[in-house]
Amino acid sequence: MGRGGAEVDRKGYGDEGEEVAVRFLEGQGYRVRARNYACRHGELDVVAERGETVCFVEVRMRSTAVWGDPSHTVSFAKQRRVVKAALHYLQTQRLREKMIRFDVISVVGRGERATVEHLPGAFDAGM
Repeated sequence: MGRGGAEVDRKGYGDEGEEVAVRFLEGQGYRVRARNYACRHGELDVVAERGETVCFVEVRMRSTAVWGDPSHTVSFAKQRRVVKAALHYLQTQRLREKMIRFDVISVVGRGERATVEHLPGAFDAGM
C-alpha cells in the first residue's frame, strides 16, 4: 500500500480513538460541542463542555502499551498549537466567559478491549 493508503489508515485509526474518547466523555456527563475543529492555528480533536468549563481534548491512541503511554506524545509545540486553536474557537463561538481546560485522553487498544485514561488539566495555556 502506498503512502496515501497509510495516511487513510492512520486517519481511520485516529477517528476510532476519537470515537472512543467521545463515548467516554459523554458517559462522564460531558456535552461534545465539536470534533476535528480546524483553523489556521491547528486542529482540536474534541471540544467538550461540562458545567461552566469548556475542555479542549487532545486524543492519543496506540494499539498497545508496549511503546508507552500515548499521552506522553503531546509535545510542547503541539500544546501551543492546541492553545492557539482553542483561543480561536472561543472567540468565534463567543465563549469568552467560560472556564477552559486542556485535557488529554489516552486510548490503548482497540474495540471493547480499549482502555481509556482521561487526564484533566494535562497542560495549561501558558506559552
